Amino acid sequence: MRVLAIVHQPNAGPGVFAEAIAASGATLDAWQLGRADPPPRDPRSYDAVLTFGGGMNADQEDVHPWLGREKRLLAELLELEVPLLGVCLGAQLLAEAGGVPARRGSAPEIGWYPVQTTGQALGDPLFGPLAPGFRALEWHSYEFPLPDGAVALARSEACLQAYRLGGASWGIQFHAEVTLADFESWVSRYGSDPDAVALRVDPEQLRAQTRAAITGWNQLGRELCTRFLSVAESARR
Repeated sequence: MRVLAIVHQPNAGPGVFAEAIAASGATLDAWQLGRADPPPRDPRSYDAVLTFGGGMNADQEDVHPWLGREKRLLAELLELEVPLLGVCLGAQLLAEAGGVPARRGSAPEIGWYPVQTTGQALGDPLFGPLAPGFRALEWHSYEFPLPDGAVALARSEACLQAYRLGGASWGIQFHAEVTLADFESWVSRYGSDPDAVALRVDPEQLRAQTRAAITGWNQLGRELCTRFLSVAESARR
């Protein structure tokens, strides 16, 4: 099985998802779409595609014209029923490909937040094992509305946290993929995020919380990705 990771910045890549992909025996290609590099191969030829986060916002096509290109690609992959998993910005772009644009959230979430699964999550192949909820590592100011025909799978107090669109495409707002090194690089640059400054993020406290929780969190991420790969593998048969 071949898997494509669409990456928007070097410290926001597949993280521990790459470990799950390697353990499954699948081949992972990474594509930093925003650099205008050609993809490793035709994105439509992959058995599964994952798209990750980034410091840009989903509505900034005037600053990052490639965002429009990615939205169009994701819409095409949805039409082709290629299994998809979007994380944070990637989930927002996937929702827009599904017909609803991302929007600024009612409140940013930066740090650890409780997330509750919905009743519809119980039968979901990715989210069923996460019921009734979990604490999630977040860093976002935008959110995705629920696309038409999609199923809401998890929510926090602030916003929708996960959805399933069609039979094999998911979006998650939280960072199940992130490694400790990557997250600490975000914390080190928190001053460049006006919302993090406005929230008065305490970088040392956030580092300490994350170091204490990251082992279990990374295991949740690997298992979530493994379940996604199982769906993608089944779709090949």
